[in-house]
Amino acid sequence: MRKRLLLLLAVLLSFSLVAAACGDDDSADTGSDDAGGDDMADDGDDMADDGDDMADVSSDTTVGLVYDIGGRGDLSFNDSAAEGLERAKSELGIAFAEASPNDDGSNRAELLQLAADANPIVIGVGFLFEGDAAAVAAENPDTNFAVIDSSMLDFSQDPPAPYGPNVAGLVFAEEQGSYLVGVAAALKTQTGKVGFIGGVCCFGLIEKFEAGFRAGVASVDPSIEVVAEYITDAPDFDGFNQPDRAQVIATTMYEDGADIIYHAAGGAGNGMFQAAKEYSEDNGTKVWGIGVDSDQYNTIGAVDASLQEYVLTSMLKRVDVAVYEILKAQDEGTFAAGPNLYDLSVDGVGYSSTGGYVDDIVDELEAAKAAIIAGDVVVPTDPTQVTNG
Repeated sequence: MRKRLLLLLAVLLSFSLVAAACGDDDSADTGSDDAGGDDMADDGDDMADDGDDMADVSSDTTVGLVYDIGGRGDLSFNDSAAEGLERAKSELGIAFAEASPNDDGSNRAELLQLAADANPIVIGVGFLFEGDAAAVAAENPDTNFAVIDSSMLDFSQDPPAPYGPNVAGLVFAEEQGSYLVGVAAALKTQTGKVGFIGGVCCFGLIEKFEAGFRAGVASVDPSIEVVAEYITDAPDFDGFNQPDRAQVIATTMYEDGADIIYHAAGGAGNGMFQAAKEYSEDNGTKVWGIGVDSDQYNTIGAVDASLQEYVLTSMLKRVDVAVYEILKAQDEGTFAAGPNLYDLSVDGVGYSSTGGYVDDIVDELEAAKAAIIAGDVVVPTDPTQVTNG
């Protein structure tokens, strides 16, 4: 896996990676508003484009988007993708249809094909779509496909090359955004101990979050202890959907002295925030959680406003930017196959300051951000490369 990741990084450097900035970090709001396209039923029987209440702009482009398991309402990854859809509808006049796979994800290929039957571009939200998207794209050469969190490179070729001219991968520098929230945790901890909860180990993605977080903490004070635990191991990806398990892990970490925990666990992370609230109320000592992907102060607050005061910050993985930009490229006829990278330099990742809890350390966070963009700091992607505590 590490060899594959290193090879991917080398290949990424050879591509002209295109991504455009989208506002500043503080303006992100990836709420769980259910407004949008008519749903495609989970059984895949019908997909309808959303042409109602269109903005004053119009476009011939339509898109079929298939979420990761759980769909809209996960308060994290999927909701961020939905935000990109909504922006494309509002600003570009692009109509959309959306769907979610069944609980075991076994109908991903079917949903991608249904989307391809009705749209010139199809997006799969999550790396688990990679194989199915490559196969379906080969059968539909006149339809473009994009997959979140996959380079969409065929590593059986030497050197690796895109699966086809109609297949794009939307990838992120998660380690860079995680570095920034690691800096925040190190500056805010009162106990000298912080935690990390990953949804699934070990397949090369969530480890990037942990590595960046550890490096950010160490950049401030390498003596701060970082404890980490994953909910499940690949190929069991249900760890992203187990909030009860995340709550148990977080409670144990708080009880053992961690006062800030960062999660990269999708919908399971909601259990971490519940643990922060209950531990704080039971012990009279404030502890914090750090969200991921979307601005979780807003998304989790839409469900339970009482949890907002425990969201120190969130690592913003701008899936909304990636979705919007690939749809804009489709609309303009500039769709590019292969990996499209979204990093700090294009606001593809970042941090939130909603709630005001990191306002006093913004200067330090912005300095760390500038150092990464300038190349003065290269953030590791392997947590074993960082020593904490």
